[in-house]
Amino acid sequence: MRAKSSVFFRVWPVVLVLALIATACAPAAAPTAAPAPTQASAGSPTQPPAPTPVPPTAVPAKPVDIELWAIPTSSQAPAPPDDWVGFKVIREKLNINLKYVPIPQGADGETKVNAAAAANALPDLFQAYSTTLERNKLLDLHKQGLIAPVDDLIKLMPTRVKTHYSDPTATSLVIFDGKQMGFVEVPNLPRREGLVIRKDWVDKLGLKMPTTIDELFTVAKAFTEQDPDGNGQNDTYGLGGFFDGSWGAGARFAFFFGAYGLPDIWNWDLNNFGLSVRSSDYYKALAEFRRWNEAKVIDPDWATINRDEFRIRWPQGRYGIMWEDFAALSMAANYPKFDKNFPEGEWVPLPAPKGPDGKAFYGAYGSIGNIFAVSKKAADAGKGPAIAALLEWMATPEGYYLCGFGQEGINYTLDSDGVVTTAGLPDATKAWTHESMARYTQMRNQLVFVNDPKEVAARYPAHKSINGRTIVPMSFYNFFSTQPWVNSRPQQLILKASNHADLQRFYNENIQGFALGTRPLNEQTWAEFLGTLDSSLNAKKWEEDTRVILKDAGIVK
Repeated sequence: MRAKSSVFFRVWPVVLVLALIATACAPAAAPTAAPAPTQASAGSPTQPPAPTPVPPTAVPAKPVDIELWAIPTSSQAPAPPDDWVGFKVIREKLNINLKYVPIPQGADGETKVNAAAAANALPDLFQAYSTTLERNKLLDLHKQGLIAPVDDLIKLMPTRVKTHYSDPTATSLVIFDGKQMGFVEVPNLPRREGLVIRKDWVDKLGLKMPTTIDELFTVAKAFTEQDPDGNGQNDTYGLGGFFDGSWGAGARFAFFFGAYGLPDIWNWDLNNFGLSVRSSDYYKALAEFRRWNEAKVIDPDWATINRDEFRIRWPQGRYGIMWEDFAALSMAANYPKFDKNFPEGEWVPLPAPKGPDGKAFYGAYGSIGNIFAVSKKAADAGKGPAIAALLEWMATPEGYYLCGFGQEGINYTLDSDGVVTTAGLPDATKAWTHESMARYTQMRNQLVFVNDPKEVAARYPAHKSINGRTIVPMSFYNFFSTQPWVNSRPQQLILKASNHADLQRFYNENIQGFALGTRPLNEQTWAEFLGTLDSSLNAKKWEEDTRVILKDAGIVK
């Protein structure tokens, strides 16, 4: 196995491995702009070659139908309507009939992509969505011969290359067999989710802000049992969340396992790398998590509800503590759903709670950005240049503002510094930040935004609550992003197990069974779980192969 793995890594660009090594133990930062491109040494033969400057693709002579699949920016808003002005402009200026289809987040989204791949019915341009790593999804599709190289298309997008595809580390991740097989888009603001608590409930019940897992339990129990909303009903839970389709209890409860030093499926202690379930600390964390579930301080539906249902429940006042994205929590388009029900309600961020040994991690961060691919069917039909023309247009001022913010004078205006604002609009309900307008900018986070300072200032403006309090979304982001996070970026090098689906299903069913009390948790049942992982599902081989890959890359010892 070692010889095979070494050969595999000799084809990896040096710039990629060095970048991952350099960040493997780096502390989390709080960027407010797009990460600067990683630079390789001059003349490095492993760096992706710079595209040859050529004029952008001309408008197609005949109308071209392009179907685009992507995760929507707002999961609770529909796709743009057929009469959206953006479709009209794209049709008139690019001769492209664009059909946008939102992909659900979580397991449903991955199932949708998998089903299309199995039927050889992938759309023309699509997000290679996976609940684990999009790069692995792209690699699978490449092996199946279902996607097309995009090297020639890159040459047709000089503007977009500068604004979206200038990071050679990210590009290196989508080069297979010497060909670039996808586009890595600019990642959204990293480490953007975190733990928040109802301060008004804390104050009403005379509690103190928790700093440890034990203190958090005390508060969660009070929120569950002491009627913090004062409605006389037993309808609140201390902690709310949902399973995101990843591993174990999912990223929404990573902070809980982070209190024991293990917020990810992998133990990123690089001197003791391996599956987190091998550690006795993981067993302790799971036992404590089970205690919380048995005490019914966590919404018992967390393992079965999805993101949308979760985002219906928390604005209804169901939870006193939760893990949420800062924008979904506090943006002017989202906060009113909670504010209308609880004008005196107040969410404040919580630091990562400490565990029994003083450890505290919010979660694991290893994202590089969303990956998009062009289907082989689209390339064979000659749609590649039109796809390039569409993406290039989205990076021009016209496409950027229209897809990102809407129509100037109707949905936004520009202030004297050139920052998008909603001040002075004739109809405030048409502001791009208004909840009803979210459907018109569904592509902004995945294909349009680049995180420059003016854009960030526009995207996350402060606003007033019903009772006149100033809500500052970036204050939540700045808090979340500077909490302790485990840097898991080297996970981009990890290959899926050959029996990935069966392994993940067994792992999740058992971890959730232990947590929810449907399976006894003791030394014997835990040993049986680990034994089956290895004897029937080859988890140890996956673990050993992964360790070899990371060792050959110089990341683990």
